[in-house]
Amino acid sequence: MDDLKCRIAGKNLKILFTEGWDPRVMRCAVRLAKEGLIQPVLNGSRLDISRQAAEYHIDIADIPIMDPSTYPRMDEMILRMVELRKGKLSALECCDQLRQPQYFATMCLVMGDVDGLLGGATITTRETLRAALQLIKPKENCDIVSSCFLMKQGERRFILGDCSLNIEPDAAQLVEITIQCAKTAQMFGMTPRVGLLSYSTLGSGSGPSVEKVREAVKRLKRLPLTYEVDGELQLDAALVQEVALMKAAHSRVAGSANTLIFPSLDAGNIGYKLMARLGGFEAVGPILQGLRKPLNDLSRGASEEEIYQMAIVTAAQAVLKDDDG
Repeated sequence: MDDLKCRIAGKNLKILFTEGWDPRVMRCAVRLAKEGLIQPVLNGSRLDISRQAAEYHIDIADIPIMDPSTYPRMDEMILRMVELRKGKLSALECCDQLRQPQYFATMCLVMGDVDGLLGGATITTRETLRAALQLIKPKENCDIVSSCFLMKQGERRFILGDCSLNIEPDAAQLVEITIQCAKTAQMFGMTPRVGLLSYSTLGSGSGPSVEKVREAVKRLKRLPLTYEVDGELQLDAALVQEVALMKAAHSRVAGSANTLIFPSLDAGNIGYKLMARLGGFEAVGPILQGLRKPLNDLSRGASEEEIYQMAIVTAAQAVLKDDDG
C-alpha cells in the first residue's frame, strides 16, 4: 500500500463509509484520520453512530458524519435522483429510497460531497451495486463495470479479473475487462503483462470458450496498447517459464504474466480463492472498475485492516480519475 499512500497523501480526499455505525468502520476511520491520509466521513444517523461509538469506546469526535436527517441539500438530491432514474421513480419514491443507507451514500458521491465511497460491511453486494449502477453508471465508452483482485504475497503481485461480477463475458466484454484490469495494475505501480486464460494455449485446444478468448486477444492486439497482451494461455504457461518455453516459446507474456484475465466468473472466483486459501496470497478487493466515480464493495466479513486497505484503494482511484481528466 505504500505507493498508493504516497499518491493520495496531501490530496485531502473525502471517502464516505456507507455503514458509518459499524465498529470496524469507525476504528478504520479514526486510524485514517490520525494518519492524515484521507478525510473519512461516516454515513448514517448521528445518534446511532454516537451510541455505537460510546458502546465500543471509539473516539469519533473529529470524524464528520453525513446524516440524511440533517443533509442540507436533500431537495436538490431528490431532484437529481429523479433525473438519474429517468422517470422510473417519482420524487416521493426517490425520497423513500434515500432512507436506505446505500442510496443516500451513493447520492452523496453523485452530488460531489465526497470523492469516493466504500460500502458493504453490512449491506450485500447486490444492494451496493444496484445503487451504484442505477445512479453512477459506467464511464463514457465503457459498456460494463468489472472487478478485480490484487493478490499479494511478499514482493509478488498479481491482478485477477473478473472474479465477482460478470458471469459469462463475451469477447467484447473480455476486451473491456482486460483494459480495466491493466489500468488497475498500473495504479498499483505494476507494468501489466496480461495473459488471457483458457484450457488451451495458442491453439492447442478448441471449443466456444477458447474461441471467445482467442477473439478477445485478436481485438486487443489491434489496439494501441502500451503493455503486452497474449492468449489464449493455460495458467501454467502464463506463469511458469519452463512451461512457457515448451508451450508458447515465442510469447512475450507467457511465463511472466502478472495480470490474469479469466474466461468466466466461475473460473475467476475459483482462481482467486485458490490463491488465497491454498497459495497463501492476501486478496485485496473486489476492486470495482469502469464506474464514473470511485466506489468499492466490501465483504461483509471484512476485517478492519481490509476496510483500511480498500479505503486507500478507493482514494487512489479518485486520484487516477482526476489524472485522467
